[in-house]
Amino acid sequence: MQNWNSKTRAVHAGAKRSQYGELSEAMFLTQGFVYDTAEQAQARFVELGPDEYIYARYGNPTVRMFEDRIAAIEGAEDAFATASGMAAVNGALMATLKAGDHVVSARALFGSCLYILEDILPRFGVEVTFVDGTDLEAWRAAYRPNTKLCFFEAISNPTLEVIDIAAVSAIAHENGALVVVDNVFATPVFQRSLELGADVVVYSATKHIDGQGRCLGGVVLGKRDFVRGPLETYLKHTGAAMSPFNAWVMLKGLETLELRCAAQAQSCEQLVAALQGHDGLERVIYPFAADHAQRDLARQQMSAGGTVISLVIKGGKEAAFRFLNALEIVTISNNLGDAKSLVTHPATTTHQRLSAEQLAMLNISDGLVRLSVGLEDTGDLVADILGALEAV
Repeated sequence: MQNWNSKTRAVHAGAKRSQYGELSEAMFLTQGFVYDTAEQAQARFVELGPDEYIYARYGNPTVRMFEDRIAAIEGAEDAFATASGMAAVNGALMATLKAGDHVVSARALFGSCLYILEDILPRFGVEVTFVDGTDLEAWRAAYRPNTKLCFFEAISNPTLEVIDIAAVSAIAHENGALVVVDNVFATPVFQRSLELGADVVVYSATKHIDGQGRCLGGVVLGKRDFVRGPLETYLKHTGAAMSPFNAWVMLKGLETLELRCAAQAQSCEQLVAALQGHDGLERVIYPFAADHAQRDLARQQMSAGGTVISLVIKGGKEAAFRFLNALEIVTISNNLGDAKSLVTHPATTTHQRLSAEQLAMLNISDGLVRLSVGLEDTGDLVADILGALEAV
């Protein structure tokens, strides 16, 4: 498998067949497992052997296939699947930190990630310093002797800032800190964060990995001693396990992940070209766009610019709402990475709990909308978006 291309790994990696020789991966929809003898049960609770399980909260054959496959795609030693993307973020942080520790984090984050870092971690004695993720000097200045971990989104939600993973990781490692990267917007197709220096990568599998709006899921990837050590210990006792059914859906999603993401990114490029300079827009934000502040870095780290574009509509919230309501193909929804094109207004949805000052600091204006590009015909999407801008 080491010589396989990522497309081949996405179809075959991690597959295990039962005695029936099924072609499609089997769904082991079971909570528990039985033992031939009491001695066997005792032995399993001491140490699990290959393909041995004791309870679905600890592991399941279908879930394990998903973990093995996404680890092969990402180039990670191991993975632990979780019930949601936020369970993955929470697990990666809580499994690592204790009272008295310090965290350095980029300030441009998804609303729920901000909640964990701003509200939950401080309750347990963990102090967090937020920095401008694009400012390497700010990262350097924030570290302390008790800094245990740094956290950031490789591409921020929803302003699409790009973080220099290699440089930030080098700074963290100089200070003895673990690097945890949320790689959702960059996807495992377009960016290999572990190769760039990150220690741990997290995904919301709800997004591109499922990619069709069906199931929640998340995954944490990294070195085996971390994943099967502190991470597994924390997650299996706190109940964040992915269900076998969702794992089976995610396995099916991985088979077409690269094809879908490539088509979506190609549509993004064409949409950006069609929308740049439009009179109704203050700005078109996309990592590979010529005017993006970190365009060169994005092209250095990523093989494509991703599947999300942010638009700043002239006229603020009222104009943004008119734009959203005029769309006919693009659907209003706060998810992303779907086969359907989706659009949301972050200031009133995903980031609505933030103060006006926080929104301004993060450059989330009343006119900003986040567009997740799907698999529809690109010409139809261009016509739909241009028509909605005319309605504004």
